[in-house]
Amino acid sequence: MTDRTGSAFAPRPAGPLLPTLLEGLTRDPGRPRVTWYGPGGERVELSGHVLDNWVTKSTNLLVEEFEVGPGSAVVLDLPPHWRAVVWAFAVWRAGACVLPVVRSGDGASAGAGGGLAADRAVVVTDRPDAWSSSHDVVAVSLGAPARRFEGTLPAGAMDAASAVMTYGDVLTFVQEHDPGADAVEVEGAVVPHGELGTWAAEWAGHLVPGAVSAPGRVLLEPADGDAVAVLAAAVTVLAAAGSVVLCDPQVSRELAADQERRERLVATERVSGAS
Repeated sequence: MTDRTGSAFAPRPAGPLLPTLLEGLTRDPGRPRVTWYGPGGERVELSGHVLDNWVTKSTNLLVEEFEVGPGSAVVLDLPPHWRAVVWAFAVWRAGACVLPVVRSGDGASAGAGGGLAADRAVVVTDRPDAWSSSHDVVAVSLGAPARRFEGTLPAGAMDAASAVMTYGDVLTFVQEHDPGADAVEVEGAVVPHGELGTWAAEWAGHLVPGAVSAPGRVLLEPADGDAVAVLAAAVTVLAAAGSVVLCDPQVSRELAADQERRERLVATERVSGAS
């Protein structure tokens, strides 16, 4: 099987993708799996154990507070960021569908988030004011040390920064995965959980052509605010026992203009999947 670039990609693991992927992370818990480079020199590193713990707690929040599960959907209105990876994985671990909001370079929205009906109620976002009171809103702070939402929290919105850590480290009431249930909706196409791995490998090729075929430590350099390819690449690389180094779009642009800095980052992080 090949991606859209014609490159072979790794076979998907047997069984439900996200439970299998997370189980693989815990077999080597201390190994870095997601490393984040943000503006102003911010660097965050998540080991397999820490990433699994964040996903588990976030899954429990979605399930216990909003009854998220197979057949339900969660709007993901976040930029390319390690927290977007965590929340997308949590939605998929719950067996539900991710509806990603596509952000253009000027910060505007397109695609799934622009005209969502009220019945798709749960929204995970870093800009809660952009959503109406008819939605259940989970407000996410993007800053690494944030203990509460940075800014004014709209009435009724849940502050993820203070809430997530209160949930259990072990999954509680997660329903059994339905491979036929919707997993992601992008560009009008709906992908079921049983095909999530194939979809992810195709979309990952948009960001790192060829690099996902033999993932080691892969550099992800999104140029704009569209997180879809980042989520797909994270699924593909982590499912194949790799790890990702993810850059904020601003950092990606800075690296593109400063090749020496980029080469230092590649060497420091021991990136094997960078061009």
